Amino acid sequence: MSKEREIITEVQIYPVKPHNGLIAFTSFVLFESLYCSCVAIFTRPQGGYRLVYPTKRSGKKDMDVFHPIGSELGKQIEQAVLVKYHEVIQNDRYSMSHF
Repeated sequence: MSKEREIITEVQIYPVKPHNGLIAFTSFVLFESLYCSCVAIFTRPQGGYRLVYPTKRSGKKDMDVFHPIGSELGKQIEQAVLVKYHEVIQNDRYSMSHF
């Protein structure tokens, strides 16, 4: 029997002092093969959250470092990250009163 590979594993959350909607950074592993880091977690003004993937500036142009190209994978990443984010912020050590 072949073992089914998990899509998103090793999700880590790094809370930051909230600023302009930025509340944390995250890293994760995709398909047990690719480590992805420096993904920002922002709050949405109308409620909820959004992930912002890293970019690199080259001259005057911003180039994507990486991002999901399909909405299904993007939703799976967002769900896995937000589950872990809510676990982390439930820990009193990361309550907003400590920032």
